[in-house]
Amino acid sequence: MMNALVDTETGRILGCSLLCHEAGEVILTVQMVMQAQMPHIVLRDGVLAHPTMTEELNMLFSSCKQRVQYHRTYPK
Repeated sequence: MMNALVDTETGRILGCSLLCHEAGEVILTVQMVMQAQMPHIVLRDGVLAHPTMTEELNMLFSSCKQRVQYHRTYPK
């Protein structure tokens, strides 16, 4: 079981709960996205390693109804 709470305005992940095999591996990936303050689409559209449980994050975040544009800017 995987659940996530996503802010509807920013697309940021506010929380995530997991009850699954390799939950420690998966939550670390979610934690990194949360700490970087990136929106959920980073995980929804990302190419994640196969075969791992982390690739299920694509399915989890594709169920979000909100559509967010994400443009990463890098300092010069």
